Amino acid sequence: MFKVIFQFIIFTLFLTFSVFSENYEKVIVNGNDRISDETILVFSEITDDRILNENLINDILKKLYKSGFFKDVNVKLENNNLIINVIENPIIQTVFIKGIKRKKTEESLYEILSIKDRSSYNLSLIDKDENAILNYLKEEGYYFSKITTSRQDLGDNKIDLLYEIELGAKAKISKISFIGDKKFKDSTLRNVIVSEEYRFWKFISGKKHLNEKLINYDKRLLNNFFKNRGFFNVKIGSSFANYLGNDKFEIIYNISSGEKFYFNEFNVNLPIDYEPSNFDQLNKTFDKFKGEAYSLNAIDKVLKEIDKIVLNEQFEFLKSTVKEQIEGNLINLTFEIGESEKFYVEKINIYGNNITREDVIRNNLLIDEGDAFNELLQTKSTNRLKSLNFFSKVDTEIINNTDQSKKIINITVEEKPTGEIMAGAGVGTSGGTVAFGVSENNFLGRGIEFSSDVTLSGETLKGLISLNNPNYKGSNRSLNSSVESTVTDRLTDFGYKSSKTGFSVGSGFEFYDDLYWNTGISSYIDKLEANSSASATMKKQEGSYFDSFFNQTFRYDKRNQRYKTTDGFITRFSQNIPIISDTYTLTNSYDYKTYNQWLGENIVSLGFYLKTTNSLNGEDVKLSERLYLPTSKLRGFEAGKVGPKDGSSYIGGNYISSVNIATTLPQILPSLQNTNFSLFFDAANIWGIDYSSTLADDSKIRSSIGIAVDFYTPVGPLNFSLSEVITKGSNDTAEAFRFNLGTTF
Repeated sequence: MFKVIFQFIIFTLFLTFSVFSENYEKVIVNGNDRISDETILVFSEITDDRILNENLINDILKKLYKSGFFKDVNVKLENNNLIINVIENPIIQTVFIKGIKRKKTEESLYEILSIKDRSSYNLSLIDKDENAILNYLKEEGYYFSKITTSRQDLGDNKIDLLYEIELGAKAKISKISFIGDKKFKDSTLRNVIVSEEYRFWKFISGKKHLNEKLINYDKRLLNNFFKNRGFFNVKIGSSFANYLGNDKFEIIYNISSGEKFYFNEFNVNLPIDYEPSNFDQLNKTFDKFKGEAYSLNAIDKVLKEIDKIVLNEQFEFLKSTVKEQIEGNLINLTFEIGESEKFYVEKINIYGNNITREDVIRNNLLIDEGDAFNELLQTKSTNRLKSLNFFSKVDTEIINNTDQSKKIINITVEEKPTGEIMAGAGVGTSGGTVAFGVSENNFLGRGIEFSSDVTLSGETLKGLISLNNPNYKGSNRSLNSSVESTVTDRLTDFGYKSSKTGFSVGSGFEFYDDLYWNTGISSYIDKLEANSSASATMKKQEGSYFDSFFNQTFRYDKRNQRYKTTDGFITRFSQNIPIISDTYTLTNSYDYKTYNQWLGENIVSLGFYLKTTNSLNGEDVKLSERLYLPTSKLRGFEAGKVGPKDGSSYIGGNYISSVNIATTLPQILPSLQNTNFSLFFDAANIWGIDYSSTLADDSKIRSSIGIAVDFYTPVGPLNFSLSEVITKGSNDTAEAFRFNLGTTF
């Protein structure tokens, strides 16, 4: 019985299908003017079997509407013919955008439009473009923009399309707040992010406006900051903007730090046919990090060590990944080193670089056409492109080829603004300072860093223009040059004035892991003037001098991170060796600083500094080349008023040295979110007077102890210190209180 019923149902459906199916002899298209019959048939995707039913007719209607070329479509069978009647959408002669004054913004808006000149009028695409324009303007900070879209009939089924934009005021960040289990003070977290609060004098900075991309970047910075301090499960909740009225918003970052995690066991898994002894040196790195707080930087260092071994041993088809296993608050890491797919790179295509020259991008790739594909090098190449900071996005796609042993790599980049204007001012016990600068990280699209700045203080005016190509012709060596001029007026306090103008050319590269060597040639014209208050010896040095130096710097940087360092050390050795000079002054300097974490969150730093200047031919060192203790190396004393004196003038020395010990004190008033305290001990000496044997060089250890406070104010960061002098020289001028208040515009 069931079988009979089933057969009846199938037979009925067959008859139904036959009833609604009809044959046709030919297709007739009516109403088309610009679009040919053949094109309409292609859009409709009509088959050759000449059989139609109701469902197929509906499909033809949908496909013709979807093409976007038609305002109305009608499909029917009549007299054994398939009749397609269409009414074409108007053609858009020109698309206009009005209301945008900034040319670059206007050009960017034209680029994101779906509808272009000579496109068909399509309401759904117009709605899409309106949303795209509003979203773009929001990313630029214009949250109150409005769009009015209109059309002008030109006749002959042609129109002009106009987007009239009312920008409105830019949305301002009035307040930045951090809530939740954030572990760190607001002042610390505010220094991590890029966004900043709006102030009326910040007329240059673009970071004061509400910008979705910038906020997302801030979230990534915060996430990395916490993970580098052991907070493996940190959650940077969806930050949101609270509208306060008058075009102002409050940005709120909701942070859940979670428990602090520590590294436990480290393991390496190798392919069966690889010799484990090649990777034995990894054990030293593992021993170093075991028991330390979890850190993304530490994992990155291990992966770099693995990459170095793989590349040195020429293992072309290896890749490395890391797996994390959690046991309580301990994390076991297993580094999987396995074989990747074996193929060669036939071609590398680069898309999206409208400004950046293609050779700049290729010079930063560690893999080239014809090379064996190496996933490690490919990943490092992508990271290098991202670290250039030229692009907001870098995507890589590997395309199969007909030859399975070869692949094509497509690299697509999305460029972003790379220029910046900076202005700032500061005031303190050492005087006031005003600075203005312009920089461009991708000058002329050649990957060249350009910067120019002017700094004016109470006694110094300095201007500098510099160019730096960090990867000259793909050599992994930098090539830099600069022109500078400095005028130092110490006529009132010290009896002399100097002006120094010149240029320098140099190069640098990573000599070994984390060891950098920079060399260069610099030449200056130095002019000295002395007034009546200057001593007879100082007046002897009046005149103009020409000096040319070979300079070099070795820098060994083993810090775990450059900003807010918690572990590691950095050391520098610099030399200025005279080539052509009247006094042939040789200057050497050595600077060392180490960081360690103590009692949980206390960061202890120890620094040592030494600098010497002497003439190789026995001449007196010029006054402009004599040394003064930097204010950061000796607190508790007035700037420039320490050490040897000639009459009433402080003349500096031939030698300076210092030892500096400091520790942060997060335990003091932890509830004050915008205040950080630190304790310091400074000891320094300045001595040596080569131009006079009758003057005492006042060699004596100067020392002080004190507390420093960093306080975030609505105007800007305020730093002040309270010091107690322990030992001092007879000529030294003490300064128990020192402060500096700075801001940017």
